[in-house]
Amino acid sequence: MSEQSFISHLLELRDRLLRIVLAIIVIFIILFIYPGANKLYSLLAHPLLASLPKGGQMIATEVTTPFFVPMKVAGMAAFLIALPYILYQIWSFIAPGLYAHEKRFAVPLVVSSVLLFFAGMCFAYFLVFPVVFGFITKVAPEGVAVMTDIGKYLDFVITMFMAFGITFEVPVAVVLLVKIGFVSVAKLREVRPYVVVGAFIIGAIFTPPDVVSQFMLAMPLWLLYELGIIVASIISKPAPEEPYEPMSENDMDAEFDRIETEQKRQD
Repeated sequence: MSEQSFISHLLELRDRLLRIVLAIIVIFIILFIYPGANKLYSLLAHPLLASLPKGGQMIATEVTTPFFVPMKVAGMAAFLIALPYILYQIWSFIAPGLYAHEKRFAVPLVVSSVLLFFAGMCFAYFLVFPVVFGFITKVAPEGVAVMTDIGKYLDFVITMFMAFGITFEVPVAVVLLVKIGFVSVAKLREVRPYVVVGAFIIGAIFTPPDVVSQFMLAMPLWLLYELGIIVASIISKPAPEEPYEPMSENDMDAEFDRIETEQKRQD
C-alpha cells in the first residue's frame, strides 16, 4: 500500500468517525429536549417503581447523580438509536477490502447480531426485571423500606442488559465458530451437557440469588445454543453432488470438432 493510499484511508476513517460522533450528539440533543433525560430515566426505572410498595420511591445519595444519571441514560439511548447508522459507516469503510463471499456472510451476521442483542435487552426489560424486582421487594425484612439509589440502579440495569444481550448472541457465535472451521457441529452436540451446566452457572453469577431469575437467563442461553447448532448444521451441510454422467458419442464428436476448430483459428 502506497503512502498516499494509506493517508486517504486515514482521512476516510476520520470522516466516518466524525459522522458517527455527530449522529450520536444530534440524537442525544433531541432526546435531551424531547422527551427529556428525566423521562427516559423514569421509563428505564418503571419495572422497579412498579414493584415498590405504595409510596415507595428511589433516592439519590450523591449531589450530582440527579443530573448525571439521566444524562447517562440519554447518552446510552442515543448510542442504541444511532447503532444502525454506526454499523453502516463501519461497513462502508471495511466492505471494499472484503471478497464477495465474505460480504455475503458478514451482512446477515452483523444484522442478526444487532437484532439478537436488542432482543436480549427487551427480554431483560419486559420479562426479567419485573420478576427480579418483585422478588427483591418481597424478601425485604419487615420494617425495611426498599429505596434504591438511582446510580446503583443504572449500574445494575446496564449489567443485566449486557448479560442478556451477550447471551442472545450465542447463535451467532456458534455459527461463526462452525463457519471458520474452529469446531464441528458434532463436537457442539457432544459438549451439550457441559453447556447446560455452564448456562446455569452463568445465570447464578449475573442474576440475583433467586431460582426464577437464574432460570430465566440459563434457559434462553441453552435454547439459543441449540438454535445455533441447528443453523450451523444447515449452512455447513455440503451441497449435493450431481451424479456423473459420461458424455455420449455425439457430445464427444462435437467437443472434438470445437477443439479442432479453435486450433485451426490459432494456426
